[in-house]
Amino acid sequence: MNDLLLKYINGNVTDEEKVKITHWLDADPKNMQEYFALRKLNDISIWHSDIEINSNQKKMKFLIPFNSKWYWEVSKIAAVFVFAFFVARFVFPTHSFSRLSSRMQTIHVPAGQRAEIILADSTKVWLNAKTTFKFPSQFANKERNVELDGEGFFEVTHKMKKPFVVNTSKYDVKVLGTKFNLIAYSETEEFETSLLEGAVEIIKQGESSGMSLSPNKEAVLRDGKMIVSAIENPDHFLWREGIISFDNISFTELVHNLELYFDIIIEVKNTQKFNSRYSGKFRMKDGVEHILKVVQLKENFNYRIDEKTNKIIIE
Repeated sequence: MNDLLLKYINGNVTDEEKVKITHWLDADPKNMQEYFALRKLNDISIWHSDIEINSNQKKMKFLIPFNSKWYWEVSKIAAVFVFAFFVARFVFPTHSFSRLSSRMQTIHVPAGQRAEIILADSTKVWLNAKTTFKFPSQFANKERNVELDGEGFFEVTHKMKKPFVVNTSKYDVKVLGTKFNLIAYSETEEFETSLLEGAVEIIKQGESSGMSLSPNKEAVLRDGKMIVSAIENPDHFLWREGIISFDNISFTELVHNLELYFDIIIEVKNTQKFNSRYSGKFRMKDGVEHILKVVQLKENFNYRIDEKTNKIIIE
């Protein structure tokens, strides 16, 4: 498996191999630990070779939430260039990629985790749970192209002559410099772009131009059509700060979000008894049980936790 993981890290795998690796990563937290350990060691070897060639190259930072055991285990396995610890955040070593300008890097964020990255052009990217993000170590082309499968929040550094393009499985989002949130999980039909500042252009794959979006507007794909409206729940974007915000969602949607944010399976024995809509704001660090106890104030149900199967059964 290590040989395949190294191919994945270096961006040399086929689509079939990508699916195989993604399923393997999601199957067991120990697999993710092994992946990060291997990636860390690979990056350190790159750092060593490149820093001798040109120590003045522009650098890129990876900032990963310091909120799970396996991140700490990885840091112990390859703790060579650890620069600093921050509250709820671990800063990976700064790398120099002087000879790897065209190489695509890949980060997979598992369920229950979040990540923050600072790209080579100083663009900041926050990645939500179950998100895969691809980006070059340097932007050498006329466009700054990255790929997203999942949810990300972008603060794009303005470059008039070098647009920033986020490629997804459904649409591409093209910007010069702006702040926006993008949801585009390839495994679902969901696509949503919310613009906070600047301007973006949403382009359907295979087309050269698309629709423009103005600040405080969101474009949501519904039944094959792009619907533009005012941003309904700006608190949703607080996910990058570890805050979950629900606004008038169904119980099914609530369960889906809890599974995503807390990496747990929730089995509902009787979905028909939950006909209400739910709104609320919670800190992720308070845990899934805290949210369920709050919902219990409104709904009459019991739940139990099966730790062996990582499952919550709601009755």
